[in-house]
Amino acid sequence: MSTFNEELCVPIKSDSDIVEARQKGRALAIQLGFSGSDPTVIAAAISEVARNIVNHATRGEIVLSGIHESSRLGIQVLARDEGPGIADIEQAMQYGYSSGKGMGVGLPGAKWLMDEFDIKSQVGKGTSVTMRKWVR
Repeated sequence: MSTFNEELCVPIKSDSDIVEARQKGRALAIQLGFSGSDPTVIAAAISEVARNIVNHATRGEIVLSGIHESSRLGIQVLARDEGPGIADIEQAMQYGYSSGKGMGVGLPGAKWLMDEFDIKSQVGKGTSVTMRKWVR
């Protein structure tokens, strides 16, 4: 598996950064050959994980990259922060669970929108979410 040379890193601290990450993700998806509703779906998943950074960690980053694996081409979205971390990932991944005042669709929603989803978190150290979607 290889990533393309270009990685786009968007620092996330505020709502306007979420919009920027969405726009850059959507543009990269189109550039990589995604079509139909896929660029919008990818932007929605980026929005969910970026919103979690703003709401729970105050700051972090979204790293966007094109990926190539065997004959597949796709996009990888890495969301990482040094926030409080998630004590119970299994609980956080349940649809409807919210640690704040949200609707509890963020992480499970992002997972549902993408083809691959991996989350790692350490209490007191932060959280890292890696998501991938493949061009159909």
